[in-house]
Amino acid sequence: MADRSIDSLALPLEVRAKLAELDLELSEGSEAKEFPRHGCEEARHNGTVLLSKHPTELHPITDNTFVQLDTKSNYNGDITQKGYEKKKSKLLGAYLPQPPGVESSLPQERRTPVTPSSSSRYHRRRSSGSRDERYRSDVHTEAVQAALAKHKERKMAVPMPSKRRSLVVQTSMDAYTPPDTSSGSEDEGSGQGDSQGTPSSSQGSLNMEHWISRAIHGSTTSSTNSSSSTQSGGSGAANALADVMTQTHIVENHSAPPDITTYTTEHSIQVERPQGTTPRAVPKYGNAELMETGDGVPVSSRVSAKIQQLVNTLKRPKRPPLREFFVDDFEELLEVQQPDPNQPRPEGAPMLAIRGEQLGVVTNWPPSLEAALQRWGTISPKAPCLTTMDTNGKPLYILTYGKLWTRSMKVAYNILHKLGTKQESMVRPGDRVALVFPNNDPAAFMVAFYGCLLAEVVPVPIEVPLTRKDAGSQQIGFLLGSCGVTVALTSDACHKGLPKSPTGEILQFKGWPRLLWFVTESKHLSKPPRDWFPHIKDANNDTAYIEYKTCKDGSVLGVTVTRIALLTHSQALTQACAYTEAETIVNVLDFKKDVGLWHGILTSVMNMMHVISIPYSLMKVNPLSWIQKVYAYKAKVACVKSRDMHWALVAHRDQRDINLTSLRMLIVADGANPWSISSCDAFLNVFQSKGLRPEVICPCASSPEALTVAIRRPTDDTNQPPGRGVLSMHGLSYGVIRVDSEEKLSVLTVQDVGLVMPGGVMCVVRPEGIPLLCRTDEIGELCVCSIAAGTSYYGLSGMTKNTFEMFPMMSSGAPISEYPFVRTGLLGFVGPGGMVFVVGKMDGLMVVSGRRHNADDIVATALAVEPMKFVYRGRIAVFSINVLHDERIVIIAEQRPDSTEEDSFQWMSRVLQAIDGIHQVGVYCLALVPANTLPKTPLGGIHLSETKQCFLEGSLHPCNVLMCPHTCVINLPKPRQKQPEIGPASVMVGNLVSGKRIAQASGRDLGQIEDNDQGRKFMFLAEVLQWRAQTTPDHLLFTLLNSRGTIANSLTCLQLHKRAEKIAVMLMERGHLQDGDHVALVYPPGIDLIAAFYGCLYAGCVPITVRPPHPQNIATTLPTVKMIVEVSRSACIMTSQLVVKLLRSREAGAAVDVRTWPPVLDTDDLPKRRPAQIYKPSNPDTLAYLDFSVSTTGMLAGVKKNYCWEVEDSYTGAPGIYTQALPSISINQFTHNMSHAATSALCRSIKLQCELYPSREVAICLDPYCGLGFVLWCLCSVYSGHQSILIPPSELEINPSLWLLAVSQYKVRDTFCSYSVMELCTKGLGSQTESLKTRGLDLSRVRTCVVVAEERPRIALTQSFSKLFKDLNLNPRAVSTSFGCRVNLAICLQGTSGPDPTTVYVDMRALRHDRVRLVERGSPHSLPLMESGKILPGVRIIIANPETKGPLGDSHLGEIWVHSAHNASGYFTIYGDESLQSDHFNSRLSFGDTQTVWARTGYLGFLRRTDLTDANGERHDALYVVGALDEAMELRGMRYHPIDIETSVIRAHKSITECAVFTWTNLLVVVVELDGSEQEALDLVPLVTNVVLEEHYLIVGVVVVVDVGVIPINSRGEKQRMHLRDGFLADQLDPIYVAYNM
Repeated sequence: MADRSIDSLALPLEVRAKLAELDLELSEGSEAKEFPRHGCEEARHNGTVLLSKHPTELHPITDNTFVQLDTKSNYNGDITQKGYEKKKSKLLGAYLPQPPGVESSLPQERRTPVTPSSSSRYHRRRSSGSRDERYRSDVHTEAVQAALAKHKERKMAVPMPSKRRSLVVQTSMDAYTPPDTSSGSEDEGSGQGDSQGTPSSSQGSLNMEHWISRAIHGSTTSSTNSSSSTQSGGSGAANALADVMTQTHIVENHSAPPDITTYTTEHSIQVERPQGTTPRAVPKYGNAELMETGDGVPVSSRVSAKIQQLVNTLKRPKRPPLREFFVDDFEELLEVQQPDPNQPRPEGAPMLAIRGEQLGVVTNWPPSLEAALQRWGTISPKAPCLTTMDTNGKPLYILTYGKLWTRSMKVAYNILHKLGTKQESMVRPGDRVALVFPNNDPAAFMVAFYGCLLAEVVPVPIEVPLTRKDAGSQQIGFLLGSCGVTVALTSDACHKGLPKSPTGEILQFKGWPRLLWFVTESKHLSKPPRDWFPHIKDANNDTAYIEYKTCKDGSVLGVTVTRIALLTHSQALTQACAYTEAETIVNVLDFKKDVGLWHGILTSVMNMMHVISIPYSLMKVNPLSWIQKVYAYKAKVACVKSRDMHWALVAHRDQRDINLTSLRMLIVADGANPWSISSCDAFLNVFQSKGLRPEVICPCASSPEALTVAIRRPTDDTNQPPGRGVLSMHGLSYGVIRVDSEEKLSVLTVQDVGLVMPGGVMCVVRPEGIPLLCRTDEIGELCVCSIAAGTSYYGLSGMTKNTFEMFPMMSSGAPISEYPFVRTGLLGFVGPGGMVFVVGKMDGLMVVSGRRHNADDIVATALAVEPMKFVYRGRIAVFSINVLHDERIVIIAEQRPDSTEEDSFQWMSRVLQAIDGIHQVGVYCLALVPANTLPKTPLGGIHLSETKQCFLEGSLHPCNVLMCPHTCVINLPKPRQKQPEIGPASVMVGNLVSGKRIAQASGRDLGQIEDNDQGRKFMFLAEVLQWRAQTTPDHLLFTLLNSRGTIANSLTCLQLHKRAEKIAVMLMERGHLQDGDHVALVYPPGIDLIAAFYGCLYAGCVPITVRPPHPQNIATTLPTVKMIVEVSRSACIMTSQLVVKLLRSREAGAAVDVRTWPPVLDTDDLPKRRPAQIYKPSNPDTLAYLDFSVSTTGMLAGVKKNYCWEVEDSYTGAPGIYTQALPSISINQFTHNMSHAATSALCRSIKLQCELYPSREVAICLDPYCGLGFVLWCLCSVYSGHQSILIPPSELEINPSLWLLAVSQYKVRDTFCSYSVMELCTKGLGSQTESLKTRGLDLSRVRTCVVVAEERPRIALTQSFSKLFKDLNLNPRAVSTSFGCRVNLAICLQGTSGPDPTTVYVDMRALRHDRVRLVERGSPHSLPLMESGKILPGVRIIIANPETKGPLGDSHLGEIWVHSAHNASGYFTIYGDESLQSDHFNSRLSFGDTQTVWARTGYLGFLRRTDLTDANGERHDALYVVGALDEAMELRGMRYHPIDIETSVIRAHKSITECAVFTWTNLLVVVVELDGSEQEALDLVPLVTNVVLEEHYLIVGVVVVVDVGVIPINSRGEKQRMHLRDGFLADQLDPIYVAYNM
């Protein structure tokens, strides 16, 4: 021994104090000592189980079942002797004599003598330990440390979330109110454990590294100064990656990254760091400097590094191997958890019902409790019944039995005769009344309770509602309403404290019935007449009282207890506890329910006992008060919880003069909690010297339904210590009793809660399914058959039958008894000698993947993770939520305000590892919330169901969240395996056999349409304009409106012709341009753009329309203009004077090199002359204009429209939407070829479809820079002769009603808009429809309102728009969409004739497999799809397999291919990429019709033949666009469309305004815009993860929360997801929060 050579008196006082503390620690735990290993082996060979009060008794159960009971008194502590010696030797190391020449092996600092200050700090740490020490056990702590050490060996790196600085800044300590239910010390566990967390993995994939390196645009990543002020060590992997990223040259290549989530061989990354290189800074997307790095990784590379870290972590194989899955044609079957073949199974004999001792009949027992009260109130009126205490611990009031009797009679009389009128009393015998009394006034409660019993009304005791929004208060109100409560009894002080309205009336609480509040103080009551006397009957089956019970889901039930049950229960308690008359009992428990009510209010009166009631408020001030009262009153019995025992341990050093020898029974009310054993052991060890005897501690088990289930009897035999069981948690999770014979880490030590109650019978049944009796080594639900139990849930017959009228069955199927049993809600088993053991509660049970886990056990493991100084011990909630057909464990804890981000995150990571190691179960979500914010119960504990509700609603506002769906969710469907493609013949035969036709359709044949179109005789648009200028010179073609709705400008045919001529002269003379030169037209939307376009045609130049830079955002928008000008090889720029000034401004010079601009021509100053001749192309297939369009996938494409090009970029949005563009956009420089012939064909198709003639007026609210918007704005009016009313979308920012007012004012029949415009009107005018109506706005003349789009129709938006403006006479049938793309600008357009747009509902799961299955509206997984308009004349469509290029049947989803005269003829490319050109514009089917040349749209869709008929009498074929092929995400072998996931996510929380999803390295990244407080950001992470799992069977890898407006949207209102992805990977989004799901 280390201390044998040291004289203890020679040690300093402080060291002696620490040795005393160590001795206390030896005795302060919960777990029993291990049975010697050879003893276990011997027992195994003998086929025995140790489960007895006597060490020599061996009870055979099975060959491999061990339950170990510790019976020796020196095994009460939970620190091992070896650990004790080790700690003691460390403490005495400095004072041990050292042999000469040998240095101490102890570290220098540990040999430093203990100073008084450090000693007092140690004392302070011990004394301010947590109140929830009932969960603490040194053995369990050691087990957790061992489990964490295992994880440490694995080197698992957990990527830390990124958080904006404003979320990280901690408020001062003064701003926080620490929770009053915990007093955990600041230094708790200091110096223990490894606060640095687990070392990160140095493993990684070089391939992955390469791809991540390429993600950041074309420049070496920057190691610019981060704004992080923290100097944490951070994550090793993240730092290593940062170094790699900083020095890696990035190749500009954006092809698809490899799938690195499959198991690949890992290589360690070794990168030499070159010296002296200065990386170039990456431009930031937004204000990225505000990002908090938190882990030392440079800002520009942090995101990619964390994704690498996450991917490396996810490569670790999951624990349970997945079994084979089955996938139907359309269905995805979730994996059903199969039983583990190696799981332990019960092998014992079937158990028998255990009968308690006979309930004795004592001659002087009263026939009812009222009779007992009458007896003692008349025989011994001066005998004390109840003494209440004030907050100073002094007696406040003594209620004698005489006073109790007379006052109860007074209350009874007033209830029956003074409420209501003389003719009709408000309360009659049998009615229910609420008892609302505070916890510090037991005397008033007792008087009211017995007053109700005497009046034969049924009391319903409830908690005092402090505010209108108390947690659980609404559910209490539902209970009162269902019980028909109309009267509430309360005390005077409580009545004054209730929340009141300004008029003085008590507020109506939410969900509560209207109540009459009745004060029971004597001064407010009338004295009963002398001849009035309550009718005292013998106990019968009438209801005595209703006790409320809060269920797991938060609902409140009322358990009815009859008068005979009340009396019998009091008698059984009297016999079990050996109560005698005039005994003194100290009660710390809540006297309104449960053990406190049964002992302190009911049984005490039956035996004329004296109750000393200790209020909760006094315990908070003086935790030792109950022990002082035991000593002061020489109390024989005390009723406490393990929490109260622990509080006494904390404070006992301050008290010298206490003695507990008078105590014969210490009832531990929460003895059913297995973790209460540590408090019992520690309390006994400390207070044994104060006279406490071991046999005095009596744990009991109780439930609201069965009342007292079991209680340990006080014995005089000190040689019979209590029974103990050391159970394997692994076995318990399968519901069987085993000892962990290997590592002894994952164990649960339980103590018995005594024997079955007198007069009762107990059995154990299986918790699920038919109530079959358990075997002797099986855990089940305890059930009791006794008169002394509840009889029903008030008003709920179905639940009553299941709980109170349960008949346990034997394996043969026969019931074991003719009498019903009551389910107690407790899980446990009955050991030898009839001892009852409880291992948990049904309410705390979480069944995850078929295994049972108890919430209390999970809490204990979390609390054993050191250091514990980051969270409050007493404020941890554990519950399960149902996600994807299984329960998922959620842990919520309150974080201390002084904790740092890194410390808390390390603790969270260690908790996850510990629970995984001890319980072999994954935690789905671990969240930390600010101090004192979790909902509380009336007594200050955590209100579990309210916490769960807040979590699911997204109103918890956590400050840290760690989601682990990858490790928890193991029941996903099997990834789809692509089958080898079948041949053409098989496809044809298959379609024939199944009755499916090949999916193809066409619009009307242009050759058969008779029309008197004069424009057809001209081949070129320029010729059409000249013809119109000659024949109808004054016909108005264009009218431009300003924001006030007045005409800003207009053009007739002649005016346009003359202006175009002058521009042509300027191009030739000033620009010196030749035929075929490219000219960039940089104009705002208006008349000038149209004139410049036709001027180019007149001069033989090729125009390119370019959106001008935004004056307020030149730095971002001007580079895109410059890039388009350069890529298109424009010879000059034409623009207006205002834009010229902008291009030459100082800001422009800072953004781009203005010296490299081509010549800039100002069209505000035009020459007066006409050209000598107007250019006429020699070939109709020559180039007309270039159309640069940025698709939703981020590709900038230039389409050659023979004689036409279109351009669009994505840096300015539609009205009301500010969209950002990245400084360096990922671009393939293509331009679509559009010939003069194609342009004319397109204009003719639109004219025929929409019936456009010179007499018509069309309102256009579109951007005129590309696609169909450009065609409608510039070309169609010239070809068809109709008047176009032009409304620039930007003007709607100033006047949202401009478009609709113009449509109404000009009586327009046809109008075109974008989704952005429609959304702006829906949001901006939603509340103004009445005022618009009064202004005369009328939309009744509109027959087509077409949304121009290149995406799936947004059915929710179009329906909202139709419904909103229905009041303004808009016909809902008029609203439709169009569909066009870069290879064909107009494929579908609703037009004027033909059937209305149709909507179908398809199975979303089938779509993932490229199948189309129609379902009914409202079906599960149904997805509404709206037809994209009618197919234009001259257009043919076929649905083809994008991989094999074979035609598909109409039940398949495939790529839409189009053949028409107005197809673009190809891309204009400066690289000459002929393969892409051929593939997109000149594709042929692999079989079937192999001659026709098709253009591939790049969009997935399907055709469906409807029952409607077209104008030509044939059945109508409807085209449904599902989504872009480039944007479709291949995940788990299935095809997902971003819009479907985004729609689900937007519904998840009210603060999510917009969402965009994309994939990176097969991780799903979800970006959500938060419209609310930044504190809500972390609420969104679990909700987003849940909804995507539930509805799409996908695990979200990364959740990014950003500000409103960050998701880039182009002018058509389409999301630019690839731009967003690039911005995210380059760390340019300035997110509020980034969560990396594990």
